[in-house]
Amino acid sequence: MSAFSSQLRTELALASRQGEQLLVSLGIPLLVLVFFSVVDVVPTGTDVAVDYVAPATLALAVISTSMVSLGIGAGFERQYGVLRRLGASPLGTGRWVAAKTALVVLTEVLQVVVLVAVAVALGWRPPAAGWPTTVLALALGTLAFAGIGLFLAGTLPGLGTLALANGLYLVLLLTGGVIVPIEELPGPLAAFARCLPAAALVEATTGSLITGRSVGTWAWVSLTLWAVAAPLAAVRWFRWD
Repeated sequence: MSAFSSQLRTELALASRQGEQLLVSLGIPLLVLVFFSVVDVVPTGTDVAVDYVAPATLALAVISTSMVSLGIGAGFERQYGVLRRLGASPLGTGRWVAAKTALVVLTEVLQVVVLVAVAVALGWRPPAAGWPTTVLALALGTLAFAGIGLFLAGTLPGLGTLALANGLYLVLLLTGGVIVPIEELPGPLAAFARCLPAAALVEATTGSLITGRSVGTWAWVSLTLWAVAAPLAAVRWFRWD
């Protein structure tokens, strides 16, 4: 536990010094939340824009932390030989993975607290009954996107992970229902988007936290499949050096 605690403190210290990662993890979701809640420029299907934007940005926060921040960080650690040295040290790979997992969870808790507080200040009043399914959806989303991030980090050079993770983030931001609901996309694009984990996660959070809505079965099926397949792919193809 002392080795794990030491590594977790190191991970937290490094994360706090990486301004660009903090921007992706918290700054962009917060900007999306405030801008699209105040400026009603897209059809959300709700009377108040924040009712849709707030739960959607909770999904975006998970994507930011689990895929982009984790993937890019692990990718450069792998490229610079840090992972190889940590794996051979008394820390071991198991406690390294546990420390990374704890960092992701703590970051996401901070994101949810900040985003919910800002959304409530903007007038959001989500139904309390929807939070248990939302937490389940966020947990499945974390598994799915962490698996994708680690798969990229374990198979590509650091710069390749940086480019592809940011590119995927932009694609998922535009097509995953975060800004524009899936129903508003052209038919073929909407069908393609539903095959991706972002759309399933947004459907789960918005369906749980918007009064009168429910979560489509397809979203739970897709999210569960990604939450299983992506980590398995990362385990199968991840290389420590």
